[in-house]
Amino acid sequence: METQSNQSQELDSQEQLAQEYAAQHQDYRGGRRPGRRRPGFAMGMLTGMLLMSFLVLLTVSGGRLWLDRSKKAAAKQSVLKEGSSKNAISQKGVEEKAGELADLIDQYYYEDFDHDSLVEGMYAGLVEGLEDPYSSYFSAEEYSSFNESTTGIYYGIGTVLTQSMETKTVTILHVYPGTPAEEAGIRDGDVIVKVGDIEADSMELSELTSHIKGEEGTKVHMEIIRSGESEHLQFDVERRQIEVPTVEYQMLEGNVGLIQITEFSTATPEQFDHALKDLQGQGMASMIVDLRNNPGGVLKSVCTMLDEILPEGLLVYTEDKYGRRSDYKSDKSCMDIPMTVLINENSASASEIFAGAIKDYKYGTLIGTTTFGKGIVQSIIPLEDGSALKITMAKYFTPNGNYIHDKGIEPDIELEYEYQSQEDEVYNPMHDNQVLKALEVLKEGE
Repeated sequence: METQSNQSQELDSQEQLAQEYAAQHQDYRGGRRPGRRRPGFAMGMLTGMLLMSFLVLLTVSGGRLWLDRSKKAAAKQSVLKEGSSKNAISQKGVEEKAGELADLIDQYYYEDFDHDSLVEGMYAGLVEGLEDPYSSYFSAEEYSSFNESTTGIYYGIGTVLTQSMETKTVTILHVYPGTPAEEAGIRDGDVIVKVGDIEADSMELSELTSHIKGEEGTKVHMEIIRSGESEHLQFDVERRQIEVPTVEYQMLEGNVGLIQITEFSTATPEQFDHALKDLQGQGMASMIVDLRNNPGGVLKSVCTMLDEILPEGLLVYTEDKYGRRSDYKSDKSCMDIPMTVLINENSASASEIFAGAIKDYKYGTLIGTTTFGKGIVQSIIPLEDGSALKITMAKYFTPNGNYIHDKGIEPDIELEYEYQSQEDEVYNPMHDNQVLKALEVLKEGE
């Protein structure tokens, strides 16, 4: 999928509290239109318009929490009252100024403009005023695209993307086998310069990926920087239906099962269960779970997978600003198998929930480098017109109560990645120094 990392994902979807989706992991899901917003205009109208829509309905991990009318009314009054007292701006004043600005734009702007885009820009601009890279407004079209991503099926080119929070540089973390991106010759590690006429670093990753995705059979032009190439590379990649394999696996020497999880979509638990059963059928005696470059995903998915591995107890918990806590737990059934987990600086959100639980339970050895450090969770609030608000609503904590935001999770064994062969065109785990270290640790534990 054209997915997002370091933004997190992003992100957590309708059925998740953490994702990351950016990550943070897709021609991603949603985002904002290109171009700069005018904060005054944005902050103007939507305090009067979006704020009331904001409270209509709330999506929380594992299901929807629908606010009843009395709670909505009370919440709206409380927010409006608080906003008025803090900012000395009444709802009436906000609406009047928004109207005045709209009139001035209509009267004086030197070209014709799209009124709908202007309104959508206000909505997005209000959320931008939070200065939270993980909160964003989705138009109806963008929200529909976002929902596609959580199913693991979408129309795109088949890549996993990440964006630097500092430079906005967009890098291809992974190209899925058998996808249009692979067929076109795009490779892991390529840096995207342009998508069509759009500069890749001119917008948030979630928005950029919405331009990579599109109707089946159409093509997207991409300009790429590749290490070792003196000139930019040009690709025209056909969009097709992509069913993302988020779990890849194989048996290594010594009956060690290697399971690589590229993200946590709604389809991942079933794919993970299939991998486990197949490897167990082959006589798997120990296991390596590879979460490197995994930007996260659906909270419910990672908890379902941890439940299969860990004994009865707490997996992760969240707390909102009111101190309300939600616990996610596993049952008594568990796996009794030696285990290592590979992590790196691009392992974020749900990946950190997985790694944090394994570490706190001392159920396996973490190998690699310190994770990204996304310890906050987002929820999706669908609005009546088909648009939605993705907003940071809580912090999450590992079973031992560790808050890892902006800190990450340190591995038990610190080891920088090094691929020990320059000749392989196809990745070979037996030339991966971190995989080799995991095999060594598992062998020592026999």
